[in-house]
Amino acid sequence: MNRISKILFAAAILALLLAACAPAAEPTEEPAAPPPAAEPDEPMEDILIGGIHPLTGGLAADGINMDRAIQMAIDEINAAGGVLGGAQLVYLSSDSTGAADVGQTEAERLISEGAQALICCFQSAVTSNVAAISEREGVPLVIDVAVMDSILDQGHTFTFRLQPNATSMGINGANYLKDIAEAAGDSVESVVILFEGTTGFGDSVRAAFAAEAANLGIEVLDEISFEPFAVTDLTTEMTRINALEPDVLVVTGYYNDGLLAARNAEEVGLDVKAVYGLAQGTYDQPQFVTDAGDLAQCFFDSNFHWDAGNPDALAVREAYASEFGEPMRTGAVFSYQSVYLIADAIERAGSSDPGAIRDALADSDYSEYLLPYTGNIQFDETGENINARPVLMQVQDGEVLQVWPTDLAEASPIYPCVSWGD
Repeated sequence: MNRISKILFAAAILALLLAACAPAAEPTEEPAAPPPAAEPDEPMEDILIGGIHPLTGGLAADGINMDRAIQMAIDEINAAGGVLGGAQLVYLSSDSTGAADVGQTEAERLISEGAQALICCFQSAVTSNVAAISEREGVPLVIDVAVMDSILDQGHTFTFRLQPNATSMGINGANYLKDIAEAAGDSVESVVILFEGTTGFGDSVRAAFAAEAANLGIEVLDEISFEPFAVTDLTTEMTRINALEPDVLVVTGYYNDGLLAARNAEEVGLDVKAVYGLAQGTYDQPQFVTDAGDLAQCFFDSNFHWDAGNPDALAVREAYASEFGEPMRTGAVFSYQSVYLIADAIERAGSSDPGAIRDALADSDYSEYLLPYTGNIQFDETGENINARPVLMQVQDGEVLQVWPTDLAEASPIYPCVSWGD
């Protein structure tokens, strides 16, 4: 090794020894460099809500109203941030056409397209078929409007009803009639029931009312059925009713036949103390006041309803009327409410899985409702809303007002009263 190489080698050895003996570097106060930025989370998947209502046919006015209300509620929830920390609700709208087989097919289609919950159907026969599909496929169904008890008498575990059922409508309707007569210092000794007899809805309500009327000592003189979507004249029936001389005519059906019954009753000068709608889709609608004019005065209707004393319900109805240029019908309020109930269940479930939503619905104790109920929305083991009840309304001075029970009354009932009387 030459002299230069020896010097370089010695210098290298010395440098290594000095480095090994040097004190450790003092820690600095500078933060450590951050780790590389993580990739952004994948956007949350949409949650699909299916709705099935009669958007064409004889009940399209109600169906369209309800369909719009569902979309309105979904838009509100999405604008407020959606559910589950940002997931958006998406509405899958469907037309039952008013036919049970079509409703069933549409339920199957919506579920195949990914619907994680359903809202339907306005008609009991359609709802019954959809409930069977909901059960088979394990997708929860919230019934906004459909009254027949038998829908939930099948042992279904995925179906939940917001409105009072036929038994509740009939029993409460009979008691309300007796109560308002007694409050007026009068009585109801006898009635005739005029009801739609083809879809199952009218007959189920009629049966419950007639049974309770007998318990209350009210005689049912006759029960007269008609075909709601085919009837064009009820004057023969009104003449027959006049001959029976009942105190009250009880009417159950849909909008067009209810309006027809009102006009024919006036034409024959029906001699009764009152015309009393029972789950009648006419006499509690603002459209009835518009269509019937002064004739609408005095008509009663014991029916499911929104809570007229609830400021939130009033605000929702005002918002609907502002957006769509027409009144929000009662059924639409129930459709709107159904969306919020499902959204609440999704939040409590912490999941969009249909089974988890079903379990959360079954465990509901929902207090932010717009309906005139005696307690929170809760469901029994069959899916019935245990606190649901109907309300008695009457047209007074061009307005549909709640008149019974007294805790919900906007005005006192007027009885006896018919618009063509003295």
